[in-house]
Amino acid sequence: MIIVRSPLRISLGGGGTDLHSYYSKRNGFLIAGAIDRYVYISLNTPFTEKKVIKYSKIEEVNDTNEIRHPIFREAIKIMNYEESIELTSTADIPSGTGLGSSGSFTTALLYALSHKKHLLMSKLELSELAAKIEIDILKEPIGKQDQYISAFGGITCFTYKKNDSVIVEPLNISKKNLEILEDNLMLFFTGYSRSASSILSDQDIKSKVNDEEMMKRLDDVKERGYNTKMALENGDFEKFAFIMHDHWEEKRTRSRGMTNNKINNWYNVGMDNGALGGKLIGAGGGGFLMFYANNREKLRSAMIKAGLQEVRFHFDFEGTKILVSE
Repeated sequence: MIIVRSPLRISLGGGGTDLHSYYSKRNGFLIAGAIDRYVYISLNTPFTEKKVIKYSKIEEVNDTNEIRHPIFREAIKIMNYEESIELTSTADIPSGTGLGSSGSFTTALLYALSHKKHLLMSKLELSELAAKIEIDILKEPIGKQDQYISAFGGITCFTYKKNDSVIVEPLNISKKNLEILEDNLMLFFTGYSRSASSILSDQDIKSKVNDEEMMKRLDDVKERGYNTKMALENGDFEKFAFIMHDHWEEKRTRSRGMTNNKINNWYNVGMDNGALGGKLIGAGGGGFLMFYANNREKLRSAMIKAGLQEVRFHFDFEGTKILVSE
C-alpha cells in the first residue's frame, strides 16, 4: 500500500501569466501558496489481473488504453506501468473549485507510481511531467502553476521562461509576516464549481494570436505579481490587499464567464464588512472567494450570514509527499 498526498493551492499574484501562449512570448511570473487541504492517491496491488481505478466512478480494465479517466490513463502510460494495479483518489475539497485540484491530483498520482517503480523523482521532474500530461498530451488550455506549487509546496515564486524552463524561488517572507498573512487570509466557498479549461480557453486563444489587449492585460497582471512579492516580503499587507482587489476588478473583464451577479454581490458584502481586498481564486466562474481581512470576525459573520461556508487553512511547506509505504 502506498498513499501520497499533494496540496491544493491559492494564487497570490500573477495568475494567468503561466499560460504557454503568454510566457513563450513575454516570460511569466506568479506567486502561489500551497495549503493544508489535499488530494490523496492510494495505490494497491489487487487480487485480480486488472487495473482498477476508483474516483467518482469505478473502472476495471485489462488494458490501460481502455481507462476512460484521461489523467489516470496517461499517467499509467507515461510511467510504463504494465502490472495490475488498484488506484483510488480522494480529496479534502471537490474539484472545480479553483484550488488547483487537477494539478495536485496529477502530481500525487505520478509520485505514487514512481515510488511503486522505485524511481527517484525530484520535485522539478515531478512538476514537469505532470504539466506535460495535462498540457502537452491532454491539450488542456491551462497554465503551469498548479503542478509546480503542488509538488514544491510553500509560498513560492515561479518565473516561466520563454524557453519553457521554470525558475522556482521561495518567497522571502519573515516568520512574523507569514503568521500575519496566514491569520488574515480567509476562504469562503461560493457553492459554484466550474471547469478551469472552459474559462481559460478564451484567454489562451487570444494570447496565441497575440491579441494586443489580452497581452497588455497579462503584462499588467505580471507587474502586479512582482508588486505582490515586494509587498509581502516588506510586510505591507494593505498594499497586498489593494493589489488583490485591483487584480480582481481587472480579471472580471478579462474573459467570459469570470463572474456572475451572486459572486459580485458576495464580494461587495465582504468588502463592506471587514475585507481590505479579495478575489475569486482560480480561473473564475465559481469556487472560492479569498479575502484579506482587516476585521476577521466581522467578515466571517457577514459571509456566513450571506450563506457562504468558510474553509480555514494553513500553508503547507512539504509539497507532494509519501504518507504510507508498506
